[in-house]
Amino acid sequence: MIKKLSLLACAASFVALPLLAQDAKPEYPSPPEIVAKAKAEEWVTIAPSDLLVMDLTPDAKGKARRIIIQLMPAPFSQGWVGNIRKLAAAKWWDGTAVVRVQDNYVAQWGDPTEKKALPEGLVNVSESDYVHPKSLARPRALDGLFVPPNDVSRWTSFHQGFPVAGVGTSDSERNWPTHCYGMVGVGRNLSPDTGTGAELYTVIGHAPRHLDRNIALVGRVIEGIEHLSSLPRGTGPLGFYEKEEDRVPIISMRLGNEIADLPAFEYLSTDSASFAAYADARANRRDPFFITPAGGADICNIPVPVRRQKQ
Repeated sequence: MIKKLSLLACAASFVALPLLAQDAKPEYPSPPEIVAKAKAEEWVTIAPSDLLVMDLTPDAKGKARRIIIQLMPAPFSQGWVGNIRKLAAAKWWDGTAVVRVQDNYVAQWGDPTEKKALPEGLVNVSESDYVHPKSLARPRALDGLFVPPNDVSRWTSFHQGFPVAGVGTSDSERNWPTHCYGMVGVGRNLSPDTGTGAELYTVIGHAPRHLDRNIALVGRVIEGIEHLSSLPRGTGPLGFYEKEEDRVPIISMRLGNEIADLPAFEYLSTDSASFAAYADARANRRDPFFITPAGGADICNIPVPVRRQKQ
């Protein structure tokens, strides 16, 4: 009798094991958890000279308001980026202002009078420079993650940490940066004007992708966008401030290598294994809150992680 009971107990334990295994759910790390575990060598340092630092006047509580912009790397928009470097060196933005905040669209800054003389040496950039006419290296492992899906003639992807889109085949390829949240662009008048870079804006709402290839993108805000996105909306046409007292004065705009004690910044390489895992997790959320993975993501729903460099 004792032997029979022992055999039954053993049999019951073997039956229970598969049931326990079936009940156990696989664990999927969230996007922030993947980023937190990325290897040190997967992060790319941003040169201080590629940062543009904008200081607004303090807010109503006396708190400093600093916005840090990473300038667009080659091959995109380099004529405008060169102008921006000259404007910063000339301290041209000192005493200008945030002049426009349009809800779910953009915050824009520049000279409210439109009469301030520009520094010498600025170049006129052609509309053709909205697009780079040659093929670019991009992480093909991400091709299946995007909505709409990439194919041989049209795609979205990343290049040197920036979101890009493209069309064409390898011998007739055209590429351009995309208007995602936080991207910085150049204000302009009607075509053929392309803007100098003196009037800038950043996206503070849903990605206005219809602006792609129609306006130059010159960078992205990597820290402090809340100081622009939280500003009161302008009441004039297109969100322009109608009264001088509503505008937010700009104390200064300088390149990062001119700012003492500026923290170092780095972005997660978009060619890295950790970024591929992060992008997949953004496109297919499986962490505990989510019920059904989306099966894909828009390029602007996969923001590239940027952080202050660890000391």
